[in-house]
Amino acid sequence: VGIVVGIEVSRLARGNADWYQLLDLCALTDTLIAESDGIYHPGLHNDRLVLGLKGTMSEAELHVLRARLRGGSLHKAGKGELRLPLPAGLEYDEQGLVRITPDEAVADAIATVFSYFETLASARQVMLRLLGEDRESPRRATSDRRVRWATPTYRAIHDILTNPVFAGAYAYGRKRTERRVEGGVVRERQRRAPRAEWHVCIEGHHPGYITFERYLENQERLRANWRPPRVAGAS
Repeated sequence: VGIVVGIEVSRLARGNADWYQLLDLCALTDTLIAESDGIYHPGLHNDRLVLGLKGTMSEAELHVLRARLRGGSLHKAGKGELRLPLPAGLEYDEQGLVRITPDEAVADAIATVFSYFETLASARQVMLRLLGEDRESPRRATSDRRVRWATPTYRAIHDILTNPVFAGAYAYGRKRTERRVEGGVVRERQRRAPRAEWHVCIEGHHPGYITFERYLENQERLRANWRPPRVAGAS
């Protein structure tokens, strides 16, 4: 390759790590970089300086765009208007408002989970009872409107009991993404943030299966059931 041509060189990369790798490769192979403003040789000091500044400005622009998009989402979420994916048992009506699903089978299955937890006070016991009664649990994928039925699992029951949307609350920012490097590979995982750290929590936003006060009581009961893992060698 003798020359790389683009309308804007900033479009060639959105991160300086990738950008400087391209500049080093072009300088090594005497490859030119051209855009509407001119032609550059990454091996020359002045041209390399200009390209470096363009890359820095491009990366800064990307951060500004992300911040604006994030700010817009937070503004809409603060008013409870940002449309979020809903779990099985809830859906949007024609006006875009959240309502309990008119599907009686799905609604009954969700209500049964809360009803059983009232008496059993344990997510695991609720799961075992549903399994004993040969019941299935409704689920909905994040990107799918359809509801599918599956064998109840502890995680599915726990997700229902800990999701404030079933208590009529609009919650945004309940999870945080953490990144770490393991073995030279960047891995991501999500953790649930404490309620005090949620970005938005609007009670009474829509009809729910339980009250928000009952939801808070359920969280206390779930925490009371938790036991720390046993440590090897502990008495």
